[in-house]
Amino acid sequence: MKLLNWVNFAAMIQQLSEQELIRREKLEQLKELGIDPYPAPLYPVSHYSTDIKAGFSEDSKEHYANVTVAGRIMSLNDKGKVFFIKIQDAKGIIQLYVRKDDVCPGEDKTLFDKVIKHLIDLGDIIGVTGYVFITKTGETSVYAQTFTILTKSLKPLPVVKRDEEGNTFDAVTDPEFRYRQRYADLIINPDVKETFAKRTKLINTIRDFLNEHGALEVDTPVLQAIPGGAAARPFITHHNALDVPFYLRVANELYLKRLIVGGFDWVYEFSRNFRNEGMDRTHNPEFTILEWYTAYKDYFWMMNVTERLLETVAMALHGKTELTVGDKTIDFKAPFKRVTIFGAIQENTGIDVSNMNEAELRGVCRQLNIAVEPSMGKGKLIDEIFGETSEAKYIQPTFIIDYPIEMSPLTKKHRDKPGLVERFELMINGKEVANAYTELNDPIDQRERFEEQVKLMERGDAEAMFIDYDFLRALEYGMPPTSGIGIGIDRLCMLMTNSPSIQDVLLFPQMRPEWGNQEEKEQV
Repeated sequence: MKLLNWVNFAAMIQQLSEQELIRREKLEQLKELGIDPYPAPLYPVSHYSTDIKAGFSEDSKEHYANVTVAGRIMSLNDKGKVFFIKIQDAKGIIQLYVRKDDVCPGEDKTLFDKVIKHLIDLGDIIGVTGYVFITKTGETSVYAQTFTILTKSLKPLPVVKRDEEGNTFDAVTDPEFRYRQRYADLIINPDVKETFAKRTKLINTIRDFLNEHGALEVDTPVLQAIPGGAAARPFITHHNALDVPFYLRVANELYLKRLIVGGFDWVYEFSRNFRNEGMDRTHNPEFTILEWYTAYKDYFWMMNVTERLLETVAMALHGKTELTVGDKTIDFKAPFKRVTIFGAIQENTGIDVSNMNEAELRGVCRQLNIAVEPSMGKGKLIDEIFGETSEAKYIQPTFIIDYPIEMSPLTKKHRDKPGLVERFELMINGKEVANAYTELNDPIDQRERFEEQVKLMERGDAEAMFIDYDFLRALEYGMPPTSGIGIGIDRLCMLMTNSPSIQDVLLFPQMRPEWGNQEEKEQV
């Protein structure tokens, strides 16, 4: 029965529309004419659309007397013996002028009369050689002298209308379609490419900043025997060769600290992490985070470096520090505001929770109508109160500092304030973007903190940390005073590109499988 259902699904997705059937018929006709619809990949493109448009003029036309361009057909305009075709390449769109007697200079006009007129479609990828000129309507175009089919498209693209100035009408905005078929989204919404180009520039700017300041980029394991470094529910897998369970990493923190123990002074990693948690516009189970650890530094130093880094990123991407994010203007100009977590809660609720025990904190949650679980300890309760009452209030970059010890099992105790640790979270536009500590390097204290996490796990806290005995052993060799930080790259990219959803800055965000029943597929 299960096999039959899966076969039925496979048959369903193979059902072809009328347009898809017609395109397959055209594919066969091309083959019958001796034309390979998927020829060898080498095609010597010499120019891109935007470069031609920007560089061509009457004075420079000799430099464009022999060009080779390629791209996807986005519009076809049949004028009898002439076709106006617009193609989209990696940089933009350009018009081709395809005249029958030029692409078919001999007696055989098959290429024009049969192929160009009847067998090409929107979405096909073609290449032409020719020269650049300006049409009577003033449009810079390529006058085709040869015409080559490079890829026959078998699935029609959603139609998107654009005027002569390039303004878009009837754009495809359905997120289900865009996120699931990102390849089609990039074709029909080329502006989406700019978001991901900025994402790459953002990462490269950070990498350059850290390298210039003496940091070393490293790699740490994705598969881990202990899912340490963060309070999060892990994904579990099985290592067949070792016959033991493994976890996809929730953080790379404990491995980077091992390297500080080993003698590196400053290490960083752009880490792909996995947390088996909810999904919304700011959360994806698979995400990218930057973590770095620096010996002989503290969280005050880390705040200074972080605000300088983000100011540098804003300038690199936009040439200014003031950015529009939704309906707000956010200024990344350093320095950023600093507020204690207890001060933030009191400022936004009028309640001082700084000296409250667990029972009193639960009373505050009831007073503020904040739903909490019995498994939550003091730290989680304070975190819930801050999250529900205060987090969204901090739009401009703000360091929330000096957290209770119960919230921070990997953080060094505050040098001046008993019961607190030297930690900050960076809030921007009402969301956490970074989390940093003066790192705990006392192995005895660290062991006790891990043991407290085990007690929370026994109470049912699925996000409590495991004890990592190897990390404790590393600390016993001695880790110098260290500061560390984690910066959410996806959330930072949302801010820097004015994207409303985390799915907009992930090329392939997590989606529910199209077959709808993962268990059924696994049993086939």
